[in-house]
Amino acid sequence: MKVVLVGPVHPYRGGIAHYTATLDRELRARGEQVLLVSFKRQYPQWLFPGRSDRDPSTEPIKAAEPHYWLDSLNPLTWLSTFGRIRRYGPEIVILQWWSAFWAPHWFLMGALIRSFVACRLVYICHNVLPHESVRGHAFMARAVLRWGSRFVVHSEQQRDQLLTLLPRADVVVRNMPTFDLFAQQCRPKPEARERLGIPMGRPVILFFGIVRAYKGLRDLLYALPQVRDCLDEALLLVAGEFWEDKASYLALIRELGIEDAVRIDDRYVPDEEVGIYFSAADLLVAPYRQVTGSAVVQAALGSGCPVVATDVGMLSSVIRHAENGLLVPPGDPRALAEAIVAFFREGIPMAAETGTGELQPGGSWASLIEALTGMPDVAER
Repeated sequence: MKVVLVGPVHPYRGGIAHYTATLDRELRARGEQVLLVSFKRQYPQWLFPGRSDRDPSTEPIKAAEPHYWLDSLNPLTWLSTFGRIRRYGPEIVILQWWSAFWAPHWFLMGALIRSFVACRLVYICHNVLPHESVRGHAFMARAVLRWGSRFVVHSEQQRDQLLTLLPRADVVVRNMPTFDLFAQQCRPKPEARERLGIPMGRPVILFFGIVRAYKGLRDLLYALPQVRDCLDEALLLVAGEFWEDKASYLALIRELGIEDAVRIDDRYVPDEEVGIYFSAADLLVAPYRQVTGSAVVQAALGSGCPVVATDVGMLSSVIRHAENGLLVPPGDPRALAEAIVAFFREGIPMAAETGTGELQPGGSWASLIEALTGMPDVAER
């Protein structure tokens, strides 16, 4: 099957770049012919909320044969990219929807593909609507997604959201597949702790990834004094770049009197270091107030790191309560603290013995590809 896959890959950073590279790899492993289209320029620097959208990794996760054709600020490249896609003659085009920034690009691409190319247009919707409410976004999402033949989402919540916009849409729900990209970088805990300057014997709680309001770091900070009442040596390691006011978080830490219990690594963690953080931690905490899917949770599980998370989005279908993690209600610091303490006191039976990958139920790349292409895996044909 001739497939066009559009999305960011290295040198761009982040979960969707990793997702695109892995999906490209898995499609090729099935024997599909893949034309991978990425960006000359993704976001203008003035618009990007972080320090840079470029990946600083020295050992990055790369895709096989990317074509950097799209410039987000140059409509001529949108038209020339469409021309190349049309000449390629695909049977399926896969576009990814995650930000309203791409509305003009994907509207034009979708309209041209559906009008002039005899193929299916499938959208992977990472976020149908944004985590933070934005006026007019529903209108833009509807305008763009109306061109799709099929839609793949990673949670029932996203399915319901999409059907509110497009009641007749063909929507398939698939759990986000396991990200085992960082498993090979995992190290024995003593070695990982030494690399990060953390002593053995100290309980380490990891908050990983970009810091934004919806990810619930404030709830975790409010929970930490209660955790320290039971585990006085507990350390919260925050590893990720702040995309909002860091000073307000530091003020909250001082107000709560937990300065000695929090360590902040305010940066985008390069690919080659991700496994070190998961290895050094006893537990990943994902206190999201709302979320669709979480590449961080999937990467932790794929690295054998148990998780305490809130029961939002797809997380309840990914985390088996009391087996590979614990689930608590969102926005509830007390419940979050109780779950963290319960983990350290009682453990999770599978956590210590289960090998990498077995902590993740359901969702696989083969299942995702079947939903995208309508074709079962080769082994099932």
